[in-house]
Amino acid sequence: MKKRVAILISGRGSNMAALIDAAKDPAYPAEIVLVLSNIADAGGLERAREAGIATEVVEHKPFGKDRAAFDRAVHAVLERHRTEIVCLAGFLRLLTPWFVERWSGRLINIHPSLLPALKGLDTHARALAAGATQHGATVHFVVPELDSGPIIAQESVPVLPGDTEETLAARVLAVEHRIYPLALKRVAQGDVAG
Repeated sequence: MKKRVAILISGRGSNMAALIDAAKDPAYPAEIVLVLSNIADAGGLERAREAGIATEVVEHKPFGKDRAAFDRAVHAVLERHRTEIVCLAGFLRLLTPWFVERWSGRLINIHPSLLPALKGLDTHARALAAGATQHGATVHFVVPELDSGPIIAQESVPVLPGDTEETLAARVLAVEHRIYPLALKRVAQGDVAG
C-alpha cells in the first residue's frame, strides 16, 4: 500500500512539483493526496490542481498570534485527508511542538544547507559570507528544535569562485529536487525512522 502524503507549501512549490513527478511512477511507495498552503494565492496550489491533487488553504492571518490554533486547524485538514506522511516544501511557518510531536517520525522537511551547519534562514548568503567551499541541501525529520532532526538524505555542491546567492541557490535547488523524492521514498518504505 502506498503511503498517503500531504505537502505543505507557502509559495511556488518547486520541491512539491519534484515530489509529485516522482509519485507518478507506479512503483513509487507514496501517493500525494493533498497540497495545503497557508497562503491562498500560492503558485504551487495551481500546479497541484493541474496534477489532479486535492488542495486546501488554511490561512494563518485569521489566527493572529495563536500558532497553536493554526496548527490544530492544519492538523484537522491532514486528518480529514487520512494523511500518513507530511512533507514541508517551502512552508514558511514555524510549527508548534504539539504539531511536531503529533506527527513525529512522519514529518519531513527540506533545508538548503548541509545540516547541522547553517540552520535557519538566508543560508546561501551566510555560506558565501563564511567563505564555505561546500554547500548543499538536507532532508530531515522535523523535531521541535529548528532544523535539528535526524538526517534522511543530504547532498553537497561546490561553492564556485564568483558565485552569487542566486547562482548558488540554483545549484542547491537542483539538488533539493533530486534528494527530496529519494528521502520521501525511504520514509514511505520504512527504511528510515525519525
